[in-house]
Amino acid sequence: MLSIQQGLRKEGVEVALAKLCRWFGVSRRTIYYRPVKAAPKVRAERAEPVKAPIEQEPSFGYRTVAWLLGMNKNTVQRLFQLKGWQVRKRPIGQRPRIEALPSVAKAPDERWSTDQCRIWAGRDGWLTLALVMGCHTRQLLGWHLSRSAKSKTAEAALEQALISRLGSLGRVREPFLLRSDNGLVFTSRSYTALVRSYGLKQEFITPHCPQQNGMVERLIRTLKEQCVHRHRFETQQHASRVIGDWVAFYNHRRPHQALGMKTPAQAYALAA
Repeated sequence: MLSIQQGLRKEGVEVALAKLCRWFGVSRRTIYYRPVKAAPKVRAERAEPVKAPIEQEPSFGYRTVAWLLGMNKNTVQRLFQLKGWQVRKRPIGQRPRIEALPSVAKAPDERWSTDQCRIWAGRDGWLTLALVMGCHTRQLLGWHLSRSAKSKTAEAALEQALISRLGSLGRVREPFLLRSDNGLVFTSRSYTALVRSYGLKQEFITPHCPQQNGMVERLIRTLKEQCVHRHRFETQQHASRVIGDWVAFYNHRRPHQALGMKTPAQAYALAA
C-alpha cells in the first residue's frame, strides 16, 4: 500500500493511506503493523560442539553431525540453518530415465559393484582408482591406485576385496554377482577370466545408464567430495596414504543414512 501511495505521489496525486485502505478493502492495522519478534539467538556453548566436526569435515550434513555428537537431529538442523552451515544441494533437473535395475542386495556377498575414476596426483600426473564395494552393507572392500588404466588395476582391487572378505584368494563357496559398466577394462579377456576363476558372475548395466550402478557411483562422489577435492596430492604415494586413511574412516567411523546411521562395518557385523 505504501508503494502505491509513493507511486501516486510521483505522479502528483496525494492520497491518504486511510482512503487507499478503503478503496482496496484493507485494514489499516496491517499497514502500520511492525513485527516485534526478536531475531533468534544461538548460545555459544550449543554452537561450538556442532561447529567442531564441520570444520574438520565441511561436507558433513546435519544428520551425520547429530549422530556423531549424540544430539537430536532437529536441534542440529536448526543450528545449521541459523548459522548458515547447510551444505548447498546440487540442482536436480528432469531427464528421461529408462527402467533401471538397482544395484541392491538382500544379504552380504550377494552382489558386489565395481568402477573406476581418475585422480590427479601432481608430479605423477593422472592416476586410476579402482573400487569394489558390497551392495548390501555399502562397505568399501577393495581399492587400488595405479598409473595404469589397464585391467590390472581393477583386478588388483577385486583381489584385495576377496582377501579382505575371505582372508585369502580362491574360489568363493557360493557364486555371487559382480556388477560393472561396459568399459573396456571390465569386458577385457584378462578381467573376465579372473572373475570366472574366482567363481563370480559378471553382470553389466545398460550402456549409458550409470544410475544402474548408482551405489558405487555415489561412493566415488563421496570419496571425491570428502577426501580427494580437499587435498592437493603431490605424488601417488601421498594420494595412496590419504585415500587409505579415508577408506578406514568410511568403513569404521562414518555413519550411513541408508544403513540406519550405522557404519558399513557395523552393518556387516549385524548381518553376518
